[in-house]
Amino acid sequence: MVGELRYREFRLPLGPGLHAYPDEVIRQRVGHDGHPEYQIRWLILRRGEDGEGGQVDCKADHILLWMSNDEIYANCHKMLGEDGQVIGPSQETAGEAGTLDKSMLGEMERDVKSLIQRALRQLEECVGTIPPAPLLHTVHVLSAYASIEPLTGVFKDPRVLDLLMHMLSSPDYQIRWSAGQMIQALASHDAGTRTQILLSLSQQEAIEKHLDFDSRCALLALFAQAMISEHPMSFEGIQLPQVPGRMLFSLVKHYLHVTSLLDQLNDSAAEPGGQNSSAPKESSGERGRLELEFSMAMGTLISELVQVMRWDWASSRQGPSARSSSSIFQPLLAGAGLGLPPTQAQASLRRSRWFRPRSEFTSGNAYALYVRDTLQPGMRVRMLDDYEEISAGDEGEFRQSNSGVPPVQVLWRSTGRTYWVHWHMLEILGCEEDIKDMVEADEYQGAVVSGTQSVALPSWRWKPMTELYAMPYVPPKDEENEHLTQAEWWELLFFIKKLDGPAHQEVLQILQENLDGEILDGEVLAELAMPVELAQNLLLALPQRLDDSALRDLLNCRVYRKYGPEALAGQPASRSLLEAQAQPQESADAARVKAEEPLTQCPRSPLRHLVEGHGPAGKTVLELEQALSSEGTQESEVKSLLLLLQRQPQPFLVLMRSLDTPAAGKALHLAVLRILTRLVDFPEALLLPWHEAMDACVAGLQSPDADREVLQELIFFLHRLASVSRDYAVVLNQLGAQDAISKALERHLGKLDLAQELRDLVFKCEKHAHLYQKLTTNILGGCIQMVLGQIEDHRRTHRPINIPFFDVFLRYLCQGSSVEVKEDKCWEKVEVSSNPHRASKLTDRNPKTYWESNGSTGSHYITLHMQQGVLIRQLTLLVASEDSSYMPARVVVFGGDGTSSPNTELNLVNVMPSASRVILLENLNRFWPVIQIRIKRCQQGGIDTRIRGLEILGPKPTFWPVFREQLCRHTRLFYMVRAQAWSQDIVEDRRSLLHLSSRLIGALCHEQNFADRFLPDDEAAQALGKTCWEALVSPLVQNITSPDEDGLSPLGWLLDQYLECREAARHPQSRAAAFPPRVRRLTHLLVHAEPCEVPAVVAAAPQPKGRNRSHDSSSLATQGLPSSILKNLTRCWQAVVEEQVNTFLTSHWQDDDFVPHYCEHFNKLQKSSSELFGPRAAFLLALQNGCAGALLKLPFLKAAHVSEQFARHIDQRIQGSWIGGAQGMEMLAQLQRCLETVLIFSSLEMATTFEHYYQHYMADRLLSLGSSWLEGAVLEQIGPCFPRRLPQQMLQSLRTSEELQRQFHIYQLQRLDQELLKLEDTEKEIQAGHEAGGKEHKRECEEEAEEAGAAAATDVAEEEEENEDLYYERAMPEVTVLVLSPRCWPIASICHTLNPRTCLPSYLRGTLNRYSNFYDKSQSYPTIEQIPQRRLQWTWLGRAELQFGDQTLHVSTVQMWLLLCLNDLKEVSIESLLALSGLSPEMLSQAVGLLTSSRGPLDLHMQKDVPGGVLKVRDDSEEPRPRRGSVWLIPPQTYLKAEDEEGRNLEKRRNLLNCLIVRILKAHGDQGLHIDQLVCLVLEAWQKGPCPPRGLVSSLGRGSACSSTDVLSSILHLLGKGTVRRHDDRPQMLSYAVPVTVMEPHTESLNPDSSGPNPPLTFHTLQIRSRGVPYASCTVTQSFSTFR
Repeated sequence: MVGELRYREFRLPLGPGLHAYPDEVIRQRVGHDGHPEYQIRWLILRRGEDGEGGQVDCKADHILLWMSNDEIYANCHKMLGEDGQVIGPSQETAGEAGTLDKSMLGEMERDVKSLIQRALRQLEECVGTIPPAPLLHTVHVLSAYASIEPLTGVFKDPRVLDLLMHMLSSPDYQIRWSAGQMIQALASHDAGTRTQILLSLSQQEAIEKHLDFDSRCALLALFAQAMISEHPMSFEGIQLPQVPGRMLFSLVKHYLHVTSLLDQLNDSAAEPGGQNSSAPKESSGERGRLELEFSMAMGTLISELVQVMRWDWASSRQGPSARSSSSIFQPLLAGAGLGLPPTQAQASLRRSRWFRPRSEFTSGNAYALYVRDTLQPGMRVRMLDDYEEISAGDEGEFRQSNSGVPPVQVLWRSTGRTYWVHWHMLEILGCEEDIKDMVEADEYQGAVVSGTQSVALPSWRWKPMTELYAMPYVPPKDEENEHLTQAEWWELLFFIKKLDGPAHQEVLQILQENLDGEILDGEVLAELAMPVELAQNLLLALPQRLDDSALRDLLNCRVYRKYGPEALAGQPASRSLLEAQAQPQESADAARVKAEEPLTQCPRSPLRHLVEGHGPAGKTVLELEQALSSEGTQESEVKSLLLLLQRQPQPFLVLMRSLDTPAAGKALHLAVLRILTRLVDFPEALLLPWHEAMDACVAGLQSPDADREVLQELIFFLHRLASVSRDYAVVLNQLGAQDAISKALERHLGKLDLAQELRDLVFKCEKHAHLYQKLTTNILGGCIQMVLGQIEDHRRTHRPINIPFFDVFLRYLCQGSSVEVKEDKCWEKVEVSSNPHRASKLTDRNPKTYWESNGSTGSHYITLHMQQGVLIRQLTLLVASEDSSYMPARVVVFGGDGTSSPNTELNLVNVMPSASRVILLENLNRFWPVIQIRIKRCQQGGIDTRIRGLEILGPKPTFWPVFREQLCRHTRLFYMVRAQAWSQDIVEDRRSLLHLSSRLIGALCHEQNFADRFLPDDEAAQALGKTCWEALVSPLVQNITSPDEDGLSPLGWLLDQYLECREAARHPQSRAAAFPPRVRRLTHLLVHAEPCEVPAVVAAAPQPKGRNRSHDSSSLATQGLPSSILKNLTRCWQAVVEEQVNTFLTSHWQDDDFVPHYCEHFNKLQKSSSELFGPRAAFLLALQNGCAGALLKLPFLKAAHVSEQFARHIDQRIQGSWIGGAQGMEMLAQLQRCLETVLIFSSLEMATTFEHYYQHYMADRLLSLGSSWLEGAVLEQIGPCFPRRLPQQMLQSLRTSEELQRQFHIYQLQRLDQELLKLEDTEKEIQAGHEAGGKEHKRECEEEAEEAGAAAATDVAEEEEENEDLYYERAMPEVTVLVLSPRCWPIASICHTLNPRTCLPSYLRGTLNRYSNFYDKSQSYPTIEQIPQRRLQWTWLGRAELQFGDQTLHVSTVQMWLLLCLNDLKEVSIESLLALSGLSPEMLSQAVGLLTSSRGPLDLHMQKDVPGGVLKVRDDSEEPRPRRGSVWLIPPQTYLKAEDEEGRNLEKRRNLLNCLIVRILKAHGDQGLHIDQLVCLVLEAWQKGPCPPRGLVSSLGRGSACSSTDVLSSILHLLGKGTVRRHDDRPQMLSYAVPVTVMEPHTESLNPDSSGPNPPLTFHTLQIRSRGVPYASCTVTQSFSTFR
């Protein structure tokens, strides 16, 4: 039927290019909940098949799905009428029936009835072989009436079936043909009538006995016509077994019976009064009876299908393996999730015991600094993150480092060459001799995460409780129940019903005795509660009462494996019986081996030698041979032996498979063929499974070494068998016997009797072979569709599946799901006749390489040693026509069991000169250990040959890919429809989102239970779980995280409500306490199955950067993105956090306690993230991005104010930690919380402003309090927040200054020692002169002494300035000099220069002079490069401790100088101090203010004639106060004014940089500039002018300083605004994009009382998404090699 899609706009994706469209309503029923349900046909179409104006085959591929009203409304609401009801199926037949007149129709019905009676009477009166002509005429007229559709109901009379049965069983061909014509006329109307007729005929008793081959084929053809469009399913490439027509007809009967019962079940649910009937018990009882009958019929169908497909024999060697109960929705990766502890032991990671591990550091930055300071050349390192060509986990040897980017060179083992990486990407393994293996998977994972995130994740050293992360849908272990479940009982009941009359009565008697004599009818048996103990007794009694077929089913069923005697004893089920099942294949292999052995022991009885080891069954074959070979064949004895073989057919199959043996078994072959030929004459023998071993007969025909006598006997046997039963002629046709017979005739020159007749007989069954193959496919496809329908009904109703062998059928369909043999695993080794060193060219998959032989013509061969059990699906030889005379022309393929005997010819192929791929073998049904390819002749008479390659496909395909596609397709459609319905409910009412978790858990729990109960292995379970998760959870998450018109998503609204109710929920008695658990349950469920591994690289080779960059730009790195569920959830959580933080900033940014409240708010959000999503890095990152997004929305001045608040808060907490005790510990805890919050600044432009203020506070803190361990610890944690690394440089400068101070101390001691030595030498010289010269020379010596003293006095006068405090009589004060670099210390605008000569006393001035001389000498050493010497410039910065009585005064340098002046003077005027020091009035007034306070030692007296007043030491008598202890008089920080001066200067500087960048890019047009060149040009323009104007730059004060970091920050800001753009092909190139206003016309006032205008937020902060290199050199540079 061809038609248009009715509802084309409703489309659901089922896979790549695959969509499902609703087509029409098929039927209606009442659902399990009492609401109506509708069966909708969904058409499955591929993209491009539904183009406009085109038509599609509506029956080609479809899915029938039951849907409720809500699901139809959400997915295809146009199927609903105006009243909201579903438009039912059209009733076209009723309208057509009304075209005939009722009276005329009545007359025709009466005529049909009379004709039926006449035909029956004529058929009974028929005597002889020739039917009378009146009978044929009557049947012809009936056929004409049958073609009229309105008369179809009359032909449903039982007498019509009797007539057809008599006609079909008639020996006359014409009568049987007339019956077929009548059936075709009846079946030509619709599929329902055709199915009903076939069902009615097939259910007749002993119909197989009355049907001959043609009649049975006619019925099978009708069934194939009925099934051709119902279950379209392709098993292409899968070799289906050859099924005789007799067994195929039995399958058809069972299949029709099952479909009929299924229709009755649906029709019983479709009755509108079914739910409101006056007799609900009768209705439910009838439905229960139908369900039981359907389950038993379905079990019978599955059992017979398993036997027909020979699955029971194929799986006999490997017992059914139980799948472990684990989540089917989580990937099977050990330790894949970072949020959960790994369930399996990780691989050992090597690390040295002598170096600190990564987990001991608070951040990746700190560990990177440790690595940089510790690594020595030759040490082993490991990579922590993927970087260009180096992968995480690679190990190498550290070579060197420098100041380049990247700075570290490592020789990597994976590549065999050196590659440059960054410090933070490495982990120290240590030296080679002290490396040991340690399991540090948690540290490794934490290090990997810290490579992409500045916050280190905690390591999982502890073992959490099992229930902490338990899956709510994973069922607990089965507890021991006292009774069987209904499914288990019905499976056991199936075997009870299989028993014959006496055995059946015995089992019922056992049941009644144990159930208190209860009458057991059909209804009571179905609802019986079967105790486990009684079931075990039944399982002990059943095996002795069942035949072989039912016994195999019993051993494979679940109830026997669970409660059988072997299962209770802990042993495999009935091992001896299972071995008996597996015996045929083993016996066949043994038969081949025994036939090859020399029969020396039993030369006169080869058959006895064959059947040895088969016990009583083997003796049956010998007795059969004896009975058939006797002179008078004992028919009764043969029939009894045949009955035994029917029950145990293994010896018979061994007998037939012995024909597939080498020629050495000629005597055996002849004996076997004589037995088989005589057996064909017995009708009972035709019930034996001849078809299962017919391939051995065909192999005997194909064998080139077969003896002529054996071949002739084989042809006689096959001809006799095919003549007696044409079903086996069909089987021979399917096995390719026609070609085998033709080749045998060619080899023996046509001298084979009956060979031509046998070939013709096989050829005539060609169409029957296609029919049988089609029917087998249709029945198997129909069974799969019914199984999928039961699974879908199980999902919808949540009723258990009570069908026996349901798990067995699924196990066989899923076979091969966990078995994969690749092409290169098909063979063990490849051998060639010559040039073995080039044999690898055959398997390198390179068509340009080849193996070339070296030898004589026809001696070339290739030998393949196959893997055990691999059946070759296709063997292909690759050749090339360009090889000319080296190209093969004739190839022969041989098979064998060993290298010495590959003498069985499998195929001979003539190669065309234009061929490139030569198929040598296809679909072998036997395993050959050795395959040998012999090249007999080459093209153009060539001698040697060239082979370009070999391709082998194997093993044979299984049903798993087909079933997986169907299972996943049905599952995806069902859950996508349900997801749309649930999403519609959420859109209409957001509160229904609270019930989503229970809905999801119910669905997931159902699928988990189904997988644990029915699916055999993890791959099948994972395929189901993945499909369910993608079809149900992914659309739901996408819908609930998509914002609506108001910009708020349903899940975002729910998370907002959770954050608001979080505090109220802490009280269990409150009404809000039940709300948060529902939210947490939902979020835990949505994220638990998402893997947390580092995304894999999709592209093969990323483009190197920096010094590793190459000129090949053909490959680009493409990182794998996380799944859509995780992405949507993190995006939603980020939006919620951003809104929360934005609201907080808007309300509280001006508060005095803003920072503590912000840290508390951030901590609450962090705890909420952990409560909702667990310790997952993705959501922690989303939390940080949300906070960063809120900070990005702040205007520049507000952002500067916030930065200053954080810098001030950190300064206060660091100073407060000096207090010690409990208060100091609390200060440290507050500092830690603040630092965790500040880390977010590292990715923002705000970091530049924050660094500016932190630098000032840190400078004042270091100068007033000195350095401490806490300063370095803080910088380690928040180091990435300082782009220019100025605080780190300040701390390094302080360390350098301390080292200089230690060297200066040694220098002073050396100078003092030198002076003392000089004095001692001078005294010794004078004393020696007096003793030697005597009195004569007294005067001369005195003159010389005077001259020497004068010279010494001259030297002392020269050095008086330096050594004026060398002999200071009082206690010398301790003077420490701090040498601060102006590059990193903010000293230019907050201090003035100090002149020690005029402002300091002599005992201090001398120390400073000596330090100046020492520093000059330390800088005067010769160097290779001419570097300008650094000079010291003394400033007023610093602090001092003065002793004032019993008090210790802590003062600044200015205050020290002022107090020391009062040691010599009683009073000092302010005016003289200003003139003497050169200080500004503000700075001096700030110092004097604290000295004259109530704690200070001075008083300020104001005098009329003295401006500013006079300072005097305070008299204690006037105001007594305690004189002991320390007094802190250092002036507070007053130079930081973020609201007025500093913030506006920073804003002006950024605006000026923006102007310069835009102007320079405009001048270069569309070509743009490289980022490095742009930075250099901006810095050059800033330094030289003329733009920006000199006056404007000078007005910025401290803000006039500009670095490359400031320029990059401005560039990123303009990129975010869209003013500057990157080139797509070259991201490092920048150009001007759109004209925007760069300068802000006004600046926003931070004073809330200001009446100034609020300007537009032109410049906001911009997030810096590149990863900085905080470990680079501190050297100031204006060039950047990379920009990412």
